[in-house]
Amino acid sequence: MEKTERRYGSCKKTKKRTPEEMHRLTVRLNKIKGQIDAVQNMLEQDVYCTDVLIQISAAQGAFNSFTRELLSNHIQSCVVDEIRAGNDEVVEELLDILQKLL
Repeated sequence: MEKTERRYGSCKKTKKRTPEEMHRLTVRLNKIKGQIDAVQNMLEQDVYCTDVLIQISAAQGAFNSFTRELLSNHIQSCVVDEIRAGNDEVVEELLDILQKLL
């Protein structure tokens, strides 16, 4: 079966991640998936609202940690590499994404 390449967003750039980076990000995503599954199970089991909200807060915290790790990696690699290559437009790109994240 032929593998179809997916494109997300409007950017055509790609990022080759190290095995260590992929491992750290995957571990964080798996934690988020588990927490989201827990929220769904809690709803299905009619768990009290505040308990569900606490679980949602934990999932949000895990997603925030994932975002910080990915952003840090992006700045330390992609942004630095582009600036060194003379592409100062990457700073505007970084500012745009920071506006969206905040």
